[in-house]
Amino acid sequence: MAKTSANFRCTECGWSSLKWVGRCGECQAWGTVVDNAENAPAARAVVPIAISAARAAKPITAIELDEVTHWPSGINEFDRVLGGGIVPGAAILLSGEPGVGKSTLLLEVASRAAATGMRVLYVSAEESVNQVRMRAQRTGALQPTLYLAAEVDLGVILGQIDQVKPQLLIVDSVQTVQSANIEGLAGGPSQVREVASTLTRVAKTKNLPIVLVGHVTKDGSIAGPRLLEHLVDVVCQFEGDRQTSLRFVRALKNRFGPTDEVGCFEMTGDGIAEVSDPSGLFLSHARQPVSGTCVTIALDGRRALPVEIQALDVESKAPQPRRVVNGVDGSRVAMLLAVLDRRAGFRKLSESDIYVSTVGGIRVTEPGADLAIALAIASAVNEKTLPLTFAAIGEISLAGEIRKAASTKQRAAEAKRLGFNTVLDSEALHLREALRLAFTVDPMAAASRVKVPNF
Repeated sequence: MAKTSANFRCTECGWSSLKWVGRCGECQAWGTVVDNAENAPAARAVVPIAISAARAAKPITAIELDEVTHWPSGINEFDRVLGGGIVPGAAILLSGEPGVGKSTLLLEVASRAAATGMRVLYVSAEESVNQVRMRAQRTGALQPTLYLAAEVDLGVILGQIDQVKPQLLIVDSVQTVQSANIEGLAGGPSQVREVASTLTRVAKTKNLPIVLVGHVTKDGSIAGPRLLEHLVDVVCQFEGDRQTSLRFVRALKNRFGPTDEVGCFEMTGDGIAEVSDPSGLFLSHARQPVSGTCVTIALDGRRALPVEIQALDVESKAPQPRRVVNGVDGSRVAMLLAVLDRRAGFRKLSESDIYVSTVGGIRVTEPGADLAIALAIASAVNEKTLPLTFAAIGEISLAGEIRKAASTKQRAAEAKRLGFNTVLDSEALHLREALRLAFTVDPMAAASRVKVPNF
């Protein structure tokens, strides 16, 4: 019997199928399965090409290192994420959910760059020039060297680039631009691939930095083929909760800088504003100690931020007690409740509804906040308060041992700067001993009773 070959293959993950399907069975992407036989070129032998002296391979020690220069965008928080600023010829992809503020941020970047005399071309494929002009007037982003164009055709955009000759190009967004050379609707895998590759090639050949806006899917991943993230030099994600005005920019990929920096912004009625020191945004600023609260110094990228953890226990009236969390990992809270029950003697937790939340809408998922969560729950259960100048840092194991958190010195330095003179973070303690020290500490003699790291 003749062997049947798979003629259909997914352009995203390479999954193969004997027949065409609308959805890939491996990566679950829609519209990515194509006829492999039609797209596969005829096999032929590859002929070696003579290499000139200029293109000849050289020893790595003989290659001169060209320093990558960054020019500041005028927004320090955005430059922090990019690694110091925008690199000429770089292709930057900024993704985020609808309404989070991507267009507002990039319009501000364009305005700041144009204010220095640079020629900036802002191409909007989703809004008209009048709509962008109204938003620019509201946010104070009107500059004479900022050019606007509302185009969805890739060829027309390339013509605009040749005519304006910008020093910075912003395209909003890559999923709404289409090329006449490729069949399919805008936003399809083939269209996104063609548009992104063409604009990236223009960025390299003209030494023109390009910022592309990317849509996201329901699960938060960037819409379109995975190749899009490989083509660009920098991938940034714009995050934010619609219930709060706080926004974060994170670098998921950066060829010119670190990927663990975080930029903090605040959406206002006049646009978007930088938050250079967000230390006080995640504290309740209570004048008197309140039970069920504990402060930790959490790491978000390279930033050490004080975060207040709040907990509340209520006698459960249901057969299954509720566990409600906001801003923390629910599975980690369930584990800490089990450790408190088993290792610290809190036997009544299984009969109470437990609520754990952070202040300010920040999300903390790192294990360094374990000790603060446990102390907040214990404080709520025992109705005992912790001093306002008390902070807890540490990871808790299933055995009840406290482990050192990463970057302890940086956290302790930030705690000292903010006035926390009592920092409980010793890995030599057991949870039961840490609870005893935390709730018997005298604020006036805290340094002698609880370990304070050397700064």
